[in-house]
Amino acid sequence: QFTERTRVMFDLARLAFENDSTRLVTLLLSSVTTPVVELPDFAIKDGYHDLSHHGNSPDKLVQLRAIEEWHMKLLAKLYTDLKAVNEGGDSLFDRTMVLYGSQFGSAASHVCTNMPVVFAGGGFKHGQHLAFDTEKNYPLPNLFVSMLHRMGLGEDKFASSTGTMRGLEMT
Repeated sequence: QFTERTRVMFDLARLAFENDSTRLVTLLLSSVTTPVVELPDFAIKDGYHDLSHHGNSPDKLVQLRAIEEWHMKLLAKLYTDLKAVNEGGDSLFDRTMVLYGSQFGSAASHVCTNMPVVFAGGGFKHGQHLAFDTEKNYPLPNLFVSMLHRMGLGEDKFASSTGTMRGLEMT
């Protein structure tokens, strides 16, 4: 079942970090090949990809919201699980950067600007929402430069970056 496999992927990512098998994990929650998602308390009638092209249909938006809330619950559980592991005096969460995002700002119209991104962990000061000018898009690669600096790499440029990310500070 798709939902169980997805839950297991998150657990395997945590375990890989916890036993130091890797320091990099990429998870792809594919929307193109995904069958209808079965959520325990919600009836989903269509595949994720079709729902992402909702055309503002209220019925599709409700289903899409249920799936995306489930994704956020899995992400929150990953954060909680990483925080529960002590690694050299810090939590594994504080030593792990977790980036969650999408390749589209709006999948319904395939718009690649104003992409939603959730970034947590890694010893950065979090608990804030950083919003930037939606007309003059702030370069997402600035976040990647900040991440490279956190890893001790002195790179000042990545793709279209203009520096490090504004408002993102170390704790």
